[in-house]
Order: sequence, then C-alpha cells, then structure tokens
Amino acid sequence: MSRPKLVGITGGIGSGKTTICKIFEVLGVKVYYADDRAKSLMETNQKVIQEVKSIFGTEAYSGGKLNRAHISKMAFGNKELLSELNQIVHPAVKEDFENWVEKNSKEEILIKEAALLIEAGSYKELDSLLLVVADEKTRISRILKRDPQRTEESVKKIISEQLSDEEKILLASFVIDNSGNVSLIKQAVEIHSKLIVA
Repeated sequence: MSRPKLVGITGGIGSGKTTICKIFEVLGVKVYYADDRAKSLMETNQKVIQEVKSIFGTEAYSGGKLNRAHISKMAFGNKELLSELNQIVHPAVKEDFENWVEKNSKEEILIKEAALLIEAGSYKELDSLLLVVADEKTRISRILKRDPQRTEESVKKIISEQLSDEEKILLASFVIDNSGNVSLIKQAVEIHSKLIVA
C-alpha cells in the first residue's frame, strides 16, 4: 500500500515557516504543527502530565494548564532538565504524528512543521526536508514585531543557539528564501509540483 510522502518544513526562529505552511494548506496539503501539538500533549496526555510533574513538581501545572513560567525558570540553563523534558515530549509527539499520518493515509503529501526537526533528528523519518531561510536582520525584526516582550539581544541569543542555515542547507531537499526578495507563492508552488511528480 502506498503511503503519503512525508515532508518536513523547518527553519530558524523568525524564518517564516508558518507562512509557508499556510501556502501549502491553500494548495490542499495537510500540515502537522509539531510544536503546537507538543504544547497540547503536555496539557492533555495523562502520561506526559505525570512525567512532567515527576520532574518539575506539582507546580508544573496550574488549573490544568502548563505553568510555563515555572518550567522555564527551572529548566533555564539546565541542560539536564531540558533533556529530560525532551525525552518525555518527543516520543509522545512521535506517536501522535504517526497516528495522524495513519488517519490521513490517503493523502498524497503530508507536511510536518517543527522548529527543531534537524536538531532532534526526526527529519530522518521523513522523505524530504524543506528549509525556510531568511537573513538575520529580517528574522529579528519579524520576531520583535510578533513578540514585543522579547529584546533584540534575547532574539540574537536564540538564533546563535540554533544550527546555522549553512549547516541546515546541507541536509535540505528544498530551500525557500523568505527574505522578501523572491515570491513565496511561486517558490512553494514549484516545490509542490516537484513533490507530486517525485
């Protein structure tokens, strides 16, 4: 039985991954937003909730909602705790994604969107990888517009901690330039037609 082609969409913070996903959705492709699902699973999946509480204490939740402030305060700068959290969340997201693929098995193409597809190694489970890139100046101004609570310094720090576009390009099957110089729709449509033929 043939299964859908699984395409990953990734890119650094502020590169505009969501915009590209919306274009693909207009083209009729279903998108799995891994980071959103991870947040949702942390509040709905009982096994995940219990495991998060065992690491971060009962204060990890407040009124059934994840206490992000408490978790980020505890995990900030603590690589061990962050790694433990990832070991809880990543398998849950992997299973959730596999169920979603099964539910949509009649589709020709399915997209998984995630910020850390490459860093987490989950891109290896997909058929191709689409990388969204934009120059740093554009990315910083986008993030500051979207998240006014952030400072330019904090954004630069996040960017410096992520893999560089040059490193990611080596693993990408397709690259979309979202610096504002080339039509995004044109780039997405071209990639979409290549994926259908492939």
